[in-house]
Amino acid sequence: MLPKFKRILLKLSGEALLGDQRNGDPFNPTIIEQYAHDIKLVTELGVQVAIVIGGGNIYRGMNEADSGIERAHGDYMGMLATVINAMAMQAMLEKIGVYTRLQSAINMEQVAEPYIRRKALRHLEKGRVVIFGAGTGNPYFTTDTAGSLRAIEMKADVILKGTRVDGVYNADPEKDPTAVKYDKISFSECISKNLKVMDMTAFTLCMENKLPIIVFDMNKPGNLLQVVEGANVGTLVS
Repeated sequence: MLPKFKRILLKLSGEALLGDQRNGDPFNPTIIEQYAHDIKLVTELGVQVAIVIGGGNIYRGMNEADSGIERAHGDYMGMLATVINAMAMQAMLEKIGVYTRLQSAINMEQVAEPYIRRKALRHLEKGRVVIFGAGTGNPYFTTDTAGSLRAIEMKADVILKGTRVDGVYNADPEKDPTAVKYDKISFSECISKNLKVMDMTAFTLCMENKLPIIVFDMNKPGNLLQVVEGANVGTLVS
């Protein structure tokens, strides 16, 4: 089957890399391996894949009053956490034979290329999976915003937001058993109903640039392939 999208930006949650484990290890190798195999299946269809991963499994920005760590300082710590996750993803992808490039918004030449837009585009055109680490390189911006920004810069057809839930609901499905899932919803509806698809900066970037978002359950093997093939999986925000 021909893929519906030629180029995608896959936004992954750092916390999702934990899976169900809570033993202090920031990674569940089974989850990373599953993600890598799902990404490989998509690349074998000829889809160009860029990835942004959060860092919440290692470090989450905390309230300055509680932690004593200044917000900007804490955000840089979070950026470094995303690079660790990006390196783990890169290692697993290359282990199963997928060519990758890791680009970081913070210079660290020993482990990653600096982020250069034209270079990243060239890697995608050559069929390499490009992983973007360190967010936007600026404090006060989330990895959701980094994902939206990189998707627009890479001229991606869609942002695929892989989470632990299978779409956008009118309430938190993990807390409210009566929550109803949307198959499709508009940007304006998400705002009026105060649905937290992404943070507002990221969401507004997508809305202004008419970049659709599909929210889906990345932890179900094969879901990514189904989304790319156009199956009715997750929730389309457009």
